[in-house]
Amino acid sequence: MKGRSVFLDHIAGRAAAALVIDGSLEDFLVTPPEDGPEPVGTIFRAVVDRPIKGQGGVFVRLPGGETGFLRHAKGLSAGQPVLVQTTGFADPGKAAPMTLKLLFKSKFAIVTPTAPGLNVSRQIRDEERRAELKFLAEDLMSGSDFGLILRSEAENADETDVAEDIAEMRSLAEAILSGQDGDPERLLDGADAHALAWREWGQPDEIETEPGCFETRGILDALLEGIGSATALPGGGSILVEPTRAMIAVDVNSGTDFSLAAALKANIEAARALPRALRLRGLGGQVTVDFAPLPKKDRRQIDQVLRTAFRTDPVETSLAGWTPLGNFEAQRKRERLPLDAEVLKALQ
Repeated sequence: MKGRSVFLDHIAGRAAAALVIDGSLEDFLVTPPEDGPEPVGTIFRAVVDRPIKGQGGVFVRLPGGETGFLRHAKGLSAGQPVLVQTTGFADPGKAAPMTLKLLFKSKFAIVTPTAPGLNVSRQIRDEERRAELKFLAEDLMSGSDFGLILRSEAENADETDVAEDIAEMRSLAEAILSGQDGDPERLLDGADAHALAWREWGQPDEIETEPGCFETRGILDALLEGIGSATALPGGGSILVEPTRAMIAVDVNSGTDFSLAAALKANIEAARALPRALRLRGLGGQVTVDFAPLPKKDRRQIDQVLRTAFRTDPVETSLAGWTPLGNFEAQRKRERLPLDAEVLKALQ
């Protein structure tokens, strides 16, 4: 099965989406449970509660007695109403991370109320098309102090669709920002898995929405294989991903290959496979990789493979480097909810 295919279905009673590229499951999204954390992008009217000394942030009160944590919150006073947006998922028992920098994001456009200016994605390199999009943006954002970013998907999109996207996001931003005063309230729901797939996965060659397509098209089997305790690598080695409360531990095994280059080959394959392994599991936070033993002179090659592999990964990941003990560390944004017990049970 060649090309890009998107499958929209439900798992454990929740909306889920799968991206298959050339027959390989490359990404999987699932909506949080109803009693779980709020999806990323949810906007609230919150009330400032109390500052956290030494961390430069404050707790904010959300609807239903929930609490959020707002970083870089200088100049706010207790009892002040603020508009905040969720930026990720927190560990159980911790406050959800929030930001004052609201984003109204759609397939072609992102309206940025706190960051003025009109910008076109750098991935759009055709100067004529950039000029057309810039003219369209200036026309539709005339009279507004909001900023706008036109995403790479706008390059080949119909101008009418792009214009409608811009107008819708501007109108939504204006409506939300007009209601800053009042008690804590949810003002905008974050996107579920189906909406995220439409927004982030471009223009696929195939979209399957038939109920039960995850089972009939082999998505559940592919996901179960992809998140198994040990994922096989092409050269015979394996990569083991073990999430803990403190960090995500990754172990690389060179397998039964005992040649001089076995460790280097296994480590290169593991570096290429790591973004997918983390994506399918929805994992974020601190990542520590115990690569197969290799001399220091080969580390630069692993660094290059990792940078290339994560460059196209949709989740922001900072590659910190090597530790004195020879492990590699990275920090990955927690913008996805890890696969939970309900989903894992449904896969069995």
